[in-house]
Amino acid sequence: MFMFWRNRICAGCNTEIGHGRFLSCMSAVWHPECFRCHGCNQPISDYEFSLSGSYPYHKTCYKESYHPKCDICQHFVEFRIFCHPQIPTNAAGLIEYRAHPFWSQKYCPSHEQDGTPRCCSCERMESRDARFAALNDGRKLCLECLDSAIMDTDECQPLFLDIQEFYESLNMKVSQQVPLLLVERQALNEAMGGERHGHHHMPETRGLCLSEEQTVSTILRRPKVGSGSRPTGMKTKPYKLTRHCEVTAILILYGLPRLLTGSILAHEMMHAWLRLNGYRTLRQDVEEGICQVLASMWLESQILSMSETNNTSASSSSSSSPFERKLSVFFKHQIATDTSVVYGNGFRAGNQAVLKFGLQTTLDHMRKTGNFPY
Repeated sequence: MFMFWRNRICAGCNTEIGHGRFLSCMSAVWHPECFRCHGCNQPISDYEFSLSGSYPYHKTCYKESYHPKCDICQHFVEFRIFCHPQIPTNAAGLIEYRAHPFWSQKYCPSHEQDGTPRCCSCERMESRDARFAALNDGRKLCLECLDSAIMDTDECQPLFLDIQEFYESLNMKVSQQVPLLLVERQALNEAMGGERHGHHHMPETRGLCLSEEQTVSTILRRPKVGSGSRPTGMKTKPYKLTRHCEVTAILILYGLPRLLTGSILAHEMMHAWLRLNGYRTLRQDVEEGICQVLASMWLESQILSMSETNNTSASSSSSSSPFERKLSVFFKHQIATDTSVVYGNGFRAGNQAVLKFGLQTTLDHMRKTGNFPY
């Protein structure tokens, strides 16, 4: 609204407005030519403009210089526009969007409800033009995670050996031969009945350390997975578990990338080690916490190994991809920032104890007291 007033100082040029026209907005008065866009520095003559903090913008300039685009639909994310001269004196521009805390992926809130696929591994939402793999249990996998996904039991054996060697390097050799089986979600859930130990995350169980005799359906031959289509050609067979010791098998959900599969396996291997070494009276947060510590330690060893490999053989085909290196950091970040009482708080208490007293002293204290040292 243009008004006539005397003895008013323009907020733009700090001179008296006098008898001329002026704008009254943002708790101040302005010469019309002094009320300028913070983006292009041209006067704002439109009845609509946007605010970022205390800076006014043309609607288009605000989008171009400040307003983020949605990484899913590529549209500008939802925001509010204020109109002068009725603009509230305490108003400020508001952008409404969601952002992944690790990947910094920005997206409209509506995509959480409209069926936009989210990768079950890295948790990123897929952009509208991106392809993804659909597993037969309804899970979605982005193609970058699919690239290193482990799909059947035989394919997982080298990783199993790698983690056994990792435990041996910590002087924690698992003396008994424990079968490792990759399974579908339904088989994992069925086996979980009556078993209280499992790696629970987002919000399903992904791994299980069994102590009971039962028959489990394991994946014998990997399925063929194409982008956007259901997998075909999967072959399963029943595997009868026989109890020769405190642990009958370790089950891992199929279709997850190597690093996530490995961290889950390192977690479940710790359950097996604890049972085989007589740790039977631990609280759930203590046991799950130390298992998460070992999972995080294994991921840290992979991060270090990838860094060393890429420094010494940058052109080698065996060097890891930038995405795989970041994925390892993401999985470690997930463990460290888990908000659950059992897994999150348990990990932080166990990790603090290991950093302060060392792993062996922490385990000795747990055996004697059932708790972490402080």
